[in-house]
Amino acid sequence: MNTEIDKNITKEQMKTTPITPAHLAKAMTYTQYREMIDKLLAENKTTGSNHSEEMVEYTRMNAHRMRRVEKTTVLDDELVQLLLSVQTKMVWVVLTEAWCGDAAQNLPAIVKIADASPLIEVKLLLRDENPDIMDEYLTNGGRSIPKLIALNADTMEELGTWGPRPEPAQRLYLDMKAQDVPFKEFSEKLHGWYAKDRSQALQNEFKTLLCNWSELISPEGIPVERCS
Repeated sequence: MNTEIDKNITKEQMKTTPITPAHLAKAMTYTQYREMIDKLLAENKTTGSNHSEEMVEYTRMNAHRMRRVEKTTVLDDELVQLLLSVQTKMVWVVLTEAWCGDAAQNLPAIVKIADASPLIEVKLLLRDENPDIMDEYLTNGGRSIPKLIALNADTMEELGTWGPRPEPAQRLYLDMKAQDVPFKEFSEKLHGWYAKDRSQALQNEFKTLLCNWSELISPEGIPVERCS
């Protein structure tokens, strides 16, 4: 399975990351990323070096997808309570590209999750402009995105990773790939799954991740010892 979710990471297992303060300094906010995409589309371009009509059209569809996910994603109460309990200041670095459909489906929800905690900041880097980072976070040998790397903001230690898609979507992806499903049908089924799921699988996975990446103390001052 390609999706990587760290479930039992300890302090002893924390590792250094190739991401440096210089990378973070040039990284984008989500708002800057969206503005960049709109500007590129106005010029009939996308991110990266391939500005073919097909890639630009993918990007145009993804802009619509991002707007839809921004409007339809509602965080559930359990996740919000966990986010309010986070005690570790984190930076979530996400490798992405404007033409990537999975990034469009997941990134707005990831940003909404991060925004619910005052201690989590999202920084975006383009995959093809940062091969030194991407190649340290391959998924089964591939440069699959989006890829999220969670860092302790104070120490720059790597806390864990997520990506490129929620596990149920990844199972669907692998099944269709094994069956050599034609691209049009492949895309319709995968994005149809996202539309029906409405970011619920992603939220459930981040409940587990938050428990592993941060000490959690509820707003009432009660330690959160485990997550269901």
